[in-house]
Amino acid sequence: MNIVLIGMPGSGKTTICNLISRFWDCQDGQILLGGVDIREMSFEQLISNISVVFQKIYLFNDTIYNNIAFGKINASREEIMEAARKARCYDFIMALPDGFDTMVGEGGATLSGGEKQMLAMARGLMSGPKLCLFDELSYGLAPIMVNEVFKIVQMLRDNGITVLLVEQNVMQSMEIADRAYVLENGRISLEGKCSELIDNDYVKRAYPGL
Repeated sequence: MNIVLIGMPGSGKTTICNLISRFWDCQDGQILLGGVDIREMSFEQLISNISVVFQKIYLFNDTIYNNIAFGKINASREEIMEAARKARCYDFIMALPDGFDTMVGEGGATLSGGEKQMLAMARGLMSGPKLCLFDELSYGLAPIMVNEVFKIVQMLRDNGITVLLVEQNVMQSMEIADRAYVLENGRISLEGKCSELIDNDYVKRAYPGL
């Protein structure tokens, strides 16, 4: 299932991602993953079940291979290749002079924004997550790269992975999402199928391009 969080800046979208990934802990209520409170999970259990890719991608000054492999200790070469294929970055990697042994520079300085996003997604898929959190994946990307990123999201859904999207690209994210939640001042003000919310007056005012 694909879920999209919609809301104006400061409405609480990224905060939800931070809570799910336990950068912060809930003060009230609880977050359940597979029926288990995430505060009762070990760090290893949590990161094996969720993958988080934020807008600001950081890659190590190392090879592409090692950057992807960082997502799983003792990963096999075939697992790394398969993650790259799923994240639609295998072809562009193989087109580089040194392929998977290409050095990416500090922070991934030698790569485009879209290429860094795809590598980060490949790294996140290494653990075989049940839930993927993607915060502003398409921000600042060229349209052709946005399309590639959303194709990855579709593939994940088709493979039974739940995807939670926080997106400024509301129109395209709602086209591929099954359900949407509208946040205002840290609370959910609307929820439902995307086809229903597109016709909602608040959504139309907030996002006149829909």
